[in-house]
Amino acid sequence: MIPKQVIEEIRHRCDIEDVIGSYVTLKRAGSNRNGLCPFHSEKTPSFTVFPATQSFYCFGCGAGGDVITFTQKMENLDYVAALEMLATRAGISIPNDPTPGGSPTIPRRRIYEMNLEAAKFFRAALFDPVLGREAMAYLVEHRRLTGATIKRFGLGFAPNDFGMLTNHMKKAGFTEAELIAGFLSKKSQRGTLFDLFRNRIIFPVIDTAGNIVAFGGRVMDDSKPKYLNSSDTPGFKKSRVLFGLNYAKEYCGEELILCEGYMDTIAMHAAGFQNAVATLGTAITAEHARLISRYTKRVIINYDSDEAGQKAADKAMQLLDEVGMPVRVLKLQGAKDADEFIKKFGNDAFHSLLRSSSAAFDFKMDKSLAKYDLATTDGKIRAARELTSLIAATHSGVERELYLNTASARLGISVESLANDVKRARMRQIREARQKQSRDLELTARHFGDRVNPDAAKDPAAAAAEEVVLGLLLLFSEHRKLCATGTITLTPEDFFTDLGRRVFVAVIDAEKSEDGFSFSALGEQFSPDEMGRLVRLQQDRQNLNNNGKEVLVQAVDTLISLRRAREARASGDFTSELAARRARIKKKQEGN
Repeated sequence: MIPKQVIEEIRHRCDIEDVIGSYVTLKRAGSNRNGLCPFHSEKTPSFTVFPATQSFYCFGCGAGGDVITFTQKMENLDYVAALEMLATRAGISIPNDPTPGGSPTIPRRRIYEMNLEAAKFFRAALFDPVLGREAMAYLVEHRRLTGATIKRFGLGFAPNDFGMLTNHMKKAGFTEAELIAGFLSKKSQRGTLFDLFRNRIIFPVIDTAGNIVAFGGRVMDDSKPKYLNSSDTPGFKKSRVLFGLNYAKEYCGEELILCEGYMDTIAMHAAGFQNAVATLGTAITAEHARLISRYTKRVIINYDSDEAGQKAADKAMQLLDEVGMPVRVLKLQGAKDADEFIKKFGNDAFHSLLRSSSAAFDFKMDKSLAKYDLATTDGKIRAARELTSLIAATHSGVERELYLNTASARLGISVESLANDVKRARMRQIREARQKQSRDLELTARHFGDRVNPDAAKDPAAAAAEEVVLGLLLLFSEHRKLCATGTITLTPEDFFTDLGRRVFVAVIDAEKSEDGFSFSALGEQFSPDEMGRLVRLQQDRQNLNNNGKEVLVQAVDTLISLRRAREARASGDFTSELAARRARIKKKQEGN
């Protein structure tokens, strides 16, 4: 266990505004700071940093916590690894005292060391005249890559052997648990460890700090699966990493080219287009979009021209629009992908293609118009209906006006007529959005779909009382003392939800301990999402004027009454339940 005083010292030295400010642009809002949430896509800031409590909370997605929780979520780290990262930032040494009896977590830096050793093995195999002969021929003759490009991207080869890598890594000092956690080896049903990457070209995935965080492996024939990619590990989350960004970050300040795969990205860099990146064996995510927005001003989507590629482009446009990123789309003709296009037509032709790329709206409009026969009245009506809906979903009034003019010219329909339809469609979309927001608020109040505290929906009244109690205990030491000393009688059994019970136990145990209560130390027992919920409970209480003892007593009484009622129902004794209800009604009437 890391001592609480060390945790508090790390938290004290790593001011939350400074740490979050290195990731998010924050603006003053009274005594707090606001910004666009880095954990979900938004155009209106709902992310708030509270310097007074050294915490943060997003009123849009519910992410929250302290500087440790933020680092966990932002860097995809466990609690200890986040503390280590912040300790390095603050110049603090963490005592090497692992949890007694616990299974040790594998530090992120250990994963990086292991990946570096594996990359050296794969590279040596590729350049071996016997082991790597076929793989090298594939890269040089079939893919036309130069030796310089192969070395620049650290390409390698996984031999067609079940244990060659595993045996090498064991000799290098890495354990079976580390190899499994790093997605390099896997254990068979018979308990034998074997290599996951076999007979594949290997693409090391390198982050912007120069660490090898994962690998991608491609077959050299038509066997399936075509690509094998590392799963998420203690040092890697594929939805937060872009292949090639380690190089592209130096060239993509104005414009970034988003490709579909490893080979497209490498071919682009080899041809001199060094602002190209790709997602890792998965469609673009909201996290990718937010990451891209930190490095560039606009994006050119360069996906395959087949149906799957076009669907992926649609999704990319939507996600990039949500983070306010201007988008253009390449129209590849005469080639399936950029790699093939460059090989067939050369760099100059591709450069011209980049300059003539279509704006996102033009791309969508062309797709819509291609579906209908504009020579017929019915086809023109259907196309107009689809385009007006598309224009109505555009936030900017200036953009809507420009799009209306373009659509009018293409359809041969007056701007005024289209504008009226856009106005009606926009009003309908706004109305539907408000209705959805109202439904979502109602469901939230009743805890439907609550993934952090799923038990709450089963008894909203008990969950509401628990939130009052926990919010008060998390905020005020005097309330913690009342419960810890037994002045106010409250037990874990009085809580209905598992989350409420666990938080109560953790808070009271901490209050009774020699070191006392520390909010940051709770992060060792609760997930980042749960820590976000605890910050929300604090903020809910902090926004209210009355947080005195009488509020705590009333909420505790409610919890105990509801617990007795549940026990009565379970035993079939409804007399005590009725008495409890009468007591609550009488107390409410007296309060009025």
